[in-house]
Amino acid sequence: MEEKKYETIFCIINAGFSETVMDAAREAGARGGTVMSGHGTANKEAEQLYKITVQSEKEIVMIIVESKIKDEVLKAINKAAGLNSPGRGIVFSLPVTRAVGLAGNQSEGTEKNA
Repeated sequence: MEEKKYETIFCIINAGFSETVMDAAREAGARGGTVMSGHGTANKEAEQLYKITVQSEKEIVMIIVESKIKDEVLKAINKAAGLNSPGRGIVFSLPVTRAVGLAGNQSEGTEKNA
């Protein structure tokens, strides 16, 4: 399986922590990201079983990075806003198989804006 040049990092965190995520991502080499508002659907039984309260208002941060820095960005975000922090977030990545408009994008499987 060929390695892709870019990855999209998704971070879902409690509302109010997107700047924490972006600060950590930038320190690890990311240039910027997109923040969307979201609403979580907590399972009341799970909340009672684990004795936790799940904040329903969420922020979803999407960041496209070069594959070579993905792991460092993931680690930095997890440290800053992961499951053991007040942000109580989850962070994961998915490969970018096609993209238009990424600066300096010359890899096969992607297109550069003309």
